Amino acid sequence: MPRKLRDSVVVITGASSGIGRAAALTFARHGAAVVVAARRAELLHEVVQECERAGAQALAVPTDMADEQAVQELARRALEHFGRIDTWINNHGVTSFGYFDETPMEDFRRVIEVDFFGTVYGCRAALQIFQEQGAGVLINMGSMVSLLSEPFVSSYVSAKHAVRGLSMSLRQELMLKGHKNIHVCTVMPATIDTPFFQHAANFLGRAAKAMPPVYSAERVAETYVSLARRPRREVFVGNVARQMWMQFLMAPGLTERQIAIMTDRLHVFQDQHPPATSGNLLEPMAEGSGVSGGWGGRTGEQRRRMATAGLAAIVPALLTWRWYQRRLAARSTAWGKLTRRFAG
Repeated sequence: MPRKLRDSVVVITGASSGIGRAAALTFARHGAAVVVAARRAELLHEVVQECERAGAQALAVPTDMADEQAVQELARRALEHFGRIDTWINNHGVTSFGYFDETPMEDFRRVIEVDFFGTVYGCRAALQIFQEQGAGVLINMGSMVSLLSEPFVSSYVSAKHAVRGLSMSLRQELMLKGHKNIHVCTVMPATIDTPFFQHAANFLGRAAKAMPPVYSAERVAETYVSLARRPRREVFVGNVARQMWMQFLMAPGLTERQIAIMTDRLHVFQDQHPPATSGNLLEPMAEGSGVSGGWGGRTGEQRRRMATAGLAAIVPALLTWRWYQRRLAARSTAWGKLTRRFAG
């Protein structure tokens, strides 16, 4: 049965810009009350005003998701203000570009603390309330790299793999406890048009950019709404994420090499060499306050379809070539055994 959104209460972390901001406005338009959390208090108040103009109730709670006590305070204030929480979305996230052995350990650790432990803190706060209520939907933001990997962002890949594993364990524990009305969902988007890449720490010596195809933040926001209504275990956003995962299942080595080359050529600029920066890891940045990061997620629909179609055509060809090589190798081995047998 679908759940009603109108008059439900939704907590959204990482809501000052990007997907979180888009999600807050989307839920508000559906009649839900929203609690928005992030470090940038002024931007949160802007989001609250926009939600109120859409006819919804809204509350801003400035929160650093790497601070467990701050996350507990977020849950307490949401519960105190609205009396319950129906959906909790761990949407926050940071990243760092750089070779693994050239990234400062402080920055590597900070990505894990925010992306993974911040999600752990959010899950603990939400599930405590949900178990007392007997119902609730917990949505964790993963990534297509929760299943795959990319070079230059090893801390982010590690955290997103951990988020998916955490979500799987939580579902199992809730099942064993008999909580049929508490759901844990993992969202795994492809590249999304947000200020995420402008906010990134960077020790690579090459500026980061969104790797095409790029999808709109509103598309992820609508996925959140869909899950709040009809919870599902895991959901991809963007066809390319699903296609790359299917390719990986059939040809893991080939897929790793392909993504490595794509990342090197398409995810960082070849001719822009900015100085090293910790981005927004340690302190929030004034830049990048909107939903879009200017990467063409809303206007690039035709390019996106072309890229997806191109992958759809290339992947089967690559897999066929891999199968053909294996078949030749098998025949060569069989022929060698046969000739040795007769020669002996």
